[in-house]
Amino acid sequence: MQPSQSIISTGLSRSFGPINAVSRLDISIHRGELYGLVGPDGSGKTTTMRLLAGIMEPTEGDALVAGFSVRTHPEEVKARIGYMSQRFGLYEDLTVLENILFYADLYEVPKGERTARISRLLGFSNLEPFQRRLAGALSGGMKQKLGLACALVHTPEVLLLDEPTNGVDPVSRRDFWRILYDLLRQGVTILVSTSYLDEAERCMRIGLMNKGRIIIEDDPQKVRRSLNIPTIEVWPDKVRAAGEIAGNLPGVVSISVYGDRLHVGLAAGASAGAVVDGLERAGISVKDHRSILPSLEDVFITMVAEQ
Repeated sequence: MQPSQSIISTGLSRSFGPINAVSRLDISIHRGELYGLVGPDGSGKTTTMRLLAGIMEPTEGDALVAGFSVRTHPEEVKARIGYMSQRFGLYEDLTVLENILFYADLYEVPKGERTARISRLLGFSNLEPFQRRLAGALSGGMKQKLGLACALVHTPEVLLLDEPTNGVDPVSRRDFWRILYDLLRQGVTILVSTSYLDEAERCMRIGLMNKGRIIIEDDPQKVRRSLNIPTIEVWPDKVRAAGEIAGNLPGVVSISVYGDRLHVGLAAGASAGAVVDGLERAGISVKDHRSILPSLEDVFITMVAEQ
């Protein structure tokens, strides 16, 4: 019987001299789950991905990926995963098809299975019309889809994606996530790291990471409700100035700017009316305000500040 978890880490740690990039990470990801590792640059996401991919040895602890230890059987892990680093190794002087064939050779995909498998990959990534185009001539979004196709050519059980949509345009990001949902329906387990908190909302569960540790883990809606801080959304006429003023008002515990709006976290007993009055007394006109559920960014900023 196959285990119900595709990824289990226990006390997984990695240090670089005095710096603890990943610190005693305990994580459990179920088979067929889409799990998001969320955090800013330097939080330990990439190091975690490299440890789980078996390409970096832990300083302490261990992880089982697809049933094999990354410490004692890293090559078995590599044979069962698809891994996309932030700078995936495409060969820009090869065509789309030649890149996929190269990875098929690398993963020793049986010759008799290649035609059907590659045709399916080209079709679901919408790369069929571009299979003769040089990879170097592709757009950023198409390069990411090609990288994903190469990572999938050996039909992995687990897919590790390190910030796969970083720097990709919104339309390509949407298409990329559509492909991930298709993979989920096929039973693939997906761990994706991202600094885009709107993308984290698409995951079944997320782990908010800071300084090498998971500071909270749950499904996105429960994480948003976990803050237990009343939050209001305010539309002021001068959003930056309003943010600076609101941050100094009594009863305000957090401030986040979202385009032309502010998210304001309130302490117990504080009121939205007092915030609006305080802004208007300071010469800031408030067009409207409303109570909202905190966003993931609100939760993350508040929890990091508390740490």
